[in-house]
Amino acid sequence: MSSHDNRRTFAIISHPDAGKTTLTEKLLLQGGAIHLAGQVKARGAARRARSDWMKIEQQRGISVTSSVMTFERQGITFNLLDTPGHEDFSEDTYRTLTAVDSAIMVIDAAKGIEPQTRKLFEVCRLRSVPIITFINKVDREGRACFDLMDEVADMLALDVCPMSWPVGMGGVFEGIYDLETGKVSRPEGPSREFLGKVDQDVTLPTEVADEMELAQGGYPEFSLEDYRAGNLTPVYFGSALKNFGVAELIDAIARYAPPPRPQPSEQGTIEPSKDEVTGFIFKVQANMDPMHRDRIAFMRLVSGTFKRGMKLTPSGLGKPIAVHSPILFFAQDREIADSAEPGDIIGIPNHGTLRVGDTLSERNDVRFTGLPNFAPEILRRVQLKDPTKTKQLRKALDDLSEEGVIQVFYPEIGSQWIVGVVGQLQLEVLISRLEAEYKVEAMLEPAPFDTARWLKGTDAALKTFADFNKMNLARDRDGDPVFMARSAWDVSYQQERNPDLAFSATKER
Repeated sequence: MSSHDNRRTFAIISHPDAGKTTLTEKLLLQGGAIHLAGQVKARGAARRARSDWMKIEQQRGISVTSSVMTFERQGITFNLLDTPGHEDFSEDTYRTLTAVDSAIMVIDAAKGIEPQTRKLFEVCRLRSVPIITFINKVDREGRACFDLMDEVADMLALDVCPMSWPVGMGGVFEGIYDLETGKVSRPEGPSREFLGKVDQDVTLPTEVADEMELAQGGYPEFSLEDYRAGNLTPVYFGSALKNFGVAELIDAIARYAPPPRPQPSEQGTIEPSKDEVTGFIFKVQANMDPMHRDRIAFMRLVSGTFKRGMKLTPSGLGKPIAVHSPILFFAQDREIADSAEPGDIIGIPNHGTLRVGDTLSERNDVRFTGLPNFAPEILRRVQLKDPTKTKQLRKALDDLSEEGVIQVFYPEIGSQWIVGVVGQLQLEVLISRLEAEYKVEAMLEPAPFDTARWLKGTDAALKTFADFNKMNLARDRDGDPVFMARSAWDVSYQQERNPDLAFSATKER
């Protein structure tokens, strides 16, 4: 086994309240990364998973940013990337999913597939990310197992293969049957948790036995090839809160989930076995440590064995930087990484030299693709409460746009800067972080624009367009021209009138 074959880099995707935070915590507990499970129903500090550190997350009990948690179990190194679970999908979520090789999709047994789950699934499908499904909360009243399985199959156009089956649900829940081994994990104690009791020779209720026979005959058998191609999802039933099905999930990731996958680049596919060290920045996070104004770039290592102190060249900079203090993460806890293998995520402290989408490599001859900016769905003008803090605001907006929290546009005419986001919650994050981290108080006002498009074309075509549309032109933080549109009709109209220009809804970094 080569050194990177024992890496599993995965994310958990779900709708809010499906149980992702609880499952994350229990996976870390099973993996030995933490030793005490928090009380998810408690208030205050105990309510928050270890990966929720930002002030707004602590106040609202939700995950807004993506964190990385690394743990080892039975010779496998697991890199778990936590994705935001709130309703407002953000670019940070998308970029996190570009850095994983597989995902666990958590579904509430009472609610089935919800809009956010579907949105995140579609992002995974874009990159053929294989998915293991975990139907959670079976110890409570829920929908029929067949209904849930059929919904996954129909709504997501996936083959489904049951790997376990609940023995009753809700008030008559008596455990989880492993369809491969024939063992039943039983609830114990007054809280009816799984404490390790597994029965081999069990007589199942006739109704449950019939259900399982029907499930095994009616759905496709598990195929590793189909799963890794993103065409089939193995389905596990369980309860993260009561610890049912958690160990089976870790085992499934270890056994079935792919090791580090090749990554697309402008120079063709880059295999993890390539000797040269390459990687890409999928996230930048400032001020993780409130005691220090730090700035960490998260790099997914694609190929080669990284050694501490190595010189790597970022594609956006063009000159090499020495990586002296690379970090391995467990949420807020961190340690210096002496080495890292393909699939690993390392944090690189820097002062603005690294940006989302940058490729890092030894020879600067590779550029990874597929980490675009998206056209914002919400645009707002930024109004300072104290006009003397213009300089601090500019610095804050540049920092936060580098992180991917927002996009910032500087109009060619007019002094009020415009911020763009993909989801409403990102605006709350913006205001909260401006105040907490930059001591800048600001308000957001409606902008006269509905969306934005990046302009591409010859200098002559751009100049002609600018002469007639100065009021609708802005520059992004890279200085690239952007058309600020008042409506979708506006975009179509300008496209027809300016066939020599491309009006793009995405921008590759």
